[in-house]
Amino acid sequence: MPEKKRLLIVEDDYDVAEMLLAFFQSKQYEVYHADSGMNGIAAAHAHFPQVILLDVMMPDIDGYETCRRLRQMTLTRYIPVIFLTQRDERANKVKGLELGADDYITKPFDIEELRLRVESVIRRATRENLHEPRTGLPSGPLVEEEMARRRYGQSDSAEMHFRVEGYRAYHDVYGFLAGNDVFGYAAKIIQQVISEHGTPDDFIGIIDDQFVVLTTAVRADLVRHAIDQRFREGVRAFYNYGDAEQGGIRLDSGSDSEQFVPLMSLHPLQPAQQG
Repeated sequence: MPEKKRLLIVEDDYDVAEMLLAFFQSKQYEVYHADSGMNGIAAAHAHFPQVILLDVMMPDIDGYETCRRLRQMTLTRYIPVIFLTQRDERANKVKGLELGADDYITKPFDIEELRLRVESVIRRATRENLHEPRTGLPSGPLVEEEMARRRYGQSDSAEMHFRVEGYRAYHDVYGFLAGNDVFGYAAKIIQQVISEHGTPDDFIGIIDDQFVVLTTAVRADLVRHAIDQRFREGVRAFYNYGDAEQGGIRLDSGSDSEQFVPLMSLHPLQPAQQG
């Protein structure tokens, strides 16, 4: 089935959080919850949601400070944020929007209105070519901006471009939806590796079906190896038993044009580039 949309709820009121969790899960979202600003920042870094619902009043740092810190971290800078708050004063809305929030909704809210706002934020980012629709990762101008910033501003940076080798043959044999699942799986593997081995200033994006990973030069080999190994370990599950056992797909079997395409792999197209 298609990759689920990822939503992070940062809310310390457990009644509100449980209601939102149940509702969005019923709408086929992959939903994460954090009960404080700091936990929300950690969850955003670990799961890279497509939208963050962020409560303003929380026990440690408030939603404004949480948003400010999310916007300072490269990996979470481009994730849309919708503020949830009890307040209705114009000044507070302006403050949130100035910090980079994408929308603002006041409690008590209509749950269907909130759903429509979440979906609108996702559609807008996709329509403006800011987020890749299958994965929610930054794309187009956002990726080019980060690449340029690293190349001309950071001497210790490493830039890697990954492509799913064997994807076209798999897509042709197994179909569109299965191909999208593999692409989403590749994105999740890269996100997991960067969350575990990278830094808050690392970046993941997509340009022309290539995953772009920006990290530090000292971590590049570890990140590259972990991505390649983890993808190889899990990709067999996307094939039927026969193809998995023979190690790939036979195209035009028995004909003069028979071709064997190995199981898909995910590795950089070129060595890490120093900024």
